[in-house]
Amino acid sequence: MFAEVLGVERVGVEEGFFDLGGHSLLATRLVSRVRSELGVELPVGVVFEAPTVAGLARRVAGGVVGQVGRERPRLVRCDRRPEWLPVSFAQSRLWFLYRLEGRSATYNIPLVVRLSGGVDGEALGWALRDVVGRHESLRTLFVEVDGVACQRVLSVEEADRRWPGLETVTAHDRAQAERAVAEGVQHAFDLEEELPLRAVLVREFASDPVCALVLVAHHIAADGWSLGPLWRDVAGAYAARREGRTPGWEPLPVQYADYTLWQRQVLGAADTPGSVLADQLEYWRTHLAGIPEQLPLPTDRPRPVVASHRGAAVGFVWPGWLHGGLVEVAGAEGATLFMALHAGLVAVLTRLGAGEDVVVGSVIAGRGDEALEDLVGFFVNTLVLRVDASGRPGFRELLGRVRGWIWRRMGIRMCRLSIWWRR
Repeated sequence: MFAEVLGVERVGVEEGFFDLGGHSLLATRLVSRVRSELGVELPVGVVFEAPTVAGLARRVAGGVVGQVGRERPRLVRCDRRPEWLPVSFAQSRLWFLYRLEGRSATYNIPLVVRLSGGVDGEALGWALRDVVGRHESLRTLFVEVDGVACQRVLSVEEADRRWPGLETVTAHDRAQAERAVAEGVQHAFDLEEELPLRAVLVREFASDPVCALVLVAHHIAADGWSLGPLWRDVAGAYAARREGRTPGWEPLPVQYADYTLWQRQVLGAADTPGSVLADQLEYWRTHLAGIPEQLPLPTDRPRPVVASHRGAAVGFVWPGWLHGGLVEVAGAEGATLFMALHAGLVAVLTRLGAGEDVVVGSVIAGRGDEALEDLVGFFVNTLVLRVDASGRPGFRELLGRVRGWIWRRMGIRMCRLSIWWRR
């Protein structure tokens, strides 16, 4: 299992998971694989405590179980669904923002792929319909029933009638093509009436004819991870349709609606004493007590009263020796590269005036079960990283504090930050 998750041929029983290139995301996959193959529930933090095959085997043999001894029910396909499907906790937050702000492109997730050579538009159109049929999340509408947000999963036939399919735009030069791409990315979805996926093929007729395929999904139906399986399925379906056949996919083990039902079953209700959700809310309420409302950074302009959602990214490249040095330092401290980078961020923020109680939110994948890896859906969660930078610690000591906060809380991340924050 170590070798499969890490993508290496062999792993010695005393070789460290993180020394071989492992990180927090792969640790989550390893725990999922252990659950599937051995039927054992492991907190992710155990991988940090016992990062070798031998060490982890001893912990499994010793009867390590999940959080507070609970055995989690298996995530399986639900054959009998309620009339009104609940949204996930993540979707609930986005639905609230959608109702508050109205239709906008703020939560669009675009995938733009430049295609060279001849593109068979008809085959691509059929391939996209195949993918919409494969993933229920892409053929789901959202409604309110008695003030509660619900999902309405359309049948393949109804989705086929409702979805406009692949749109084609002709551009005569690069500038016109770029404007068409930008327009496609800025599409504002009507989540109550419109499937949360748009597809536009921009054909540029210039000296070297090229095409750009613009796929835009609303965040309520997908996340960054989803772009991987989405594109793999589109490419596979396109190849099949070009050969005059339907895709020969293996059925997905579960759909997103199955996950939302399972999530409610596992977490329970916030107002039920002893439920997982109630316990996790109390845990975070205790460990985040007294956090600063915002980090007092010396920004170059005041914080706006209403968010404009305008921003920019600054790209830079680190030399290989710097990356290698960080990996070496992290490995020596039993940490990951992410932890080392976060320790550096905390040090910089403290120096800039953020204080000694540094709180930063970091997005994590939220796909803690192997059955979710190939699914298009909204699973990401936010892990709160609260680091005590008091006492002028050296970098290695600060890294140890970051490491301790993260691995002790990796198994308590099912409770979404948005739920805790509202309470």
